[in-house]
Amino acid sequence: MLINCSLRELEVFLTLAETLNYRRSAERLHLSQPAVSGVIRRLEASLGAALFERSTRAVKLTAAGLVFRERIALLRQQADSAVQAVRDVAELREGRVRVAALPSLAATAVPAAFARFAARYPGVRLEMLDTLSGPAFDLVRAGQADVALTAANPAYADLEYQPLGEDRFVLLLPPGHALAKKSGALRWADTAALPHISMPRPTSVRQYADEAMQLNGLRFAPQYEVEHLATINAMVAAGLGVAALPELAARVARGPQVKSRPLVAPVLPRPLGLVTLRGRSLSPAAEAMVEMLRAETLALISAPG
Repeated sequence: MLINCSLRELEVFLTLAETLNYRRSAERLHLSQPAVSGVIRRLEASLGAALFERSTRAVKLTAAGLVFRERIALLRQQADSAVQAVRDVAELREGRVRVAALPSLAATAVPAAFARFAARYPGVRLEMLDTLSGPAFDLVRAGQADVALTAANPAYADLEYQPLGEDRFVLLLPPGHALAKKSGALRWADTAALPHISMPRPTSVRQYADEAMQLNGLRFAPQYEVEHLATINAMVAAGLGVAALPELAARVARGPQVKSRPLVAPVLPRPLGLVTLRGRSLSPAAEAMVEMLRAETLALISAPG
């Protein structure tokens, strides 16, 4: 049977069990002696057992009182621990934040944000999930990521999208390539006959490249399809072809010898934004991380290539 009592009433019992004196207990609790006596009577009535033996000379715990003291002391420790755990989370002394991010952002903005966050809140555990936009949306939906840093607006009713800026396409060129020696932007159509190194079709990079060529009445048919930016860089540096990439991805991929030129006609800005689950409040730690991700991404977009 459950009893209806407050933590304050249990604190009165524990204080009297410690002092075994109504006057000293009342002084410690800032209550009157009748108030302390009333709390004890209510507890005993609810439990159906006497907790103290009272005489004109002394107050003693009964056998039931000894058992109750042991269990209530444990309950108080657990309550104190629960309160401290909540405070630790609220004050960012502990917790966990999981971020899903595109490879280009996982290699640039996210590490910078993680470094700042870890220095300020060392007790909070950070996790990064390096993935594409589609899977990133699913991770947010499933609660496996608190926030996703993506290059696409999901436009789903259950997801919240906060735009950050745009990422425009450039062409990576091998060292010594004739186009690398020219200054200024290149037209997509002028690159159609070159051997392209691109990402597989489900990726946003490939979708943008397909669209750019279609707008010129051309079909995009890359010579090579690879998934990793480091591989693209190595293949371009080896002279195997050129690669159309968003500027931030190009910064990750481009080695010291590889050159880049802006791509126009059309100019295809790739949106960048933060995705969270609509209607679900972020933890204080996740809120702080979102602000740092926003700041680092905006700084990255505005920085010269």
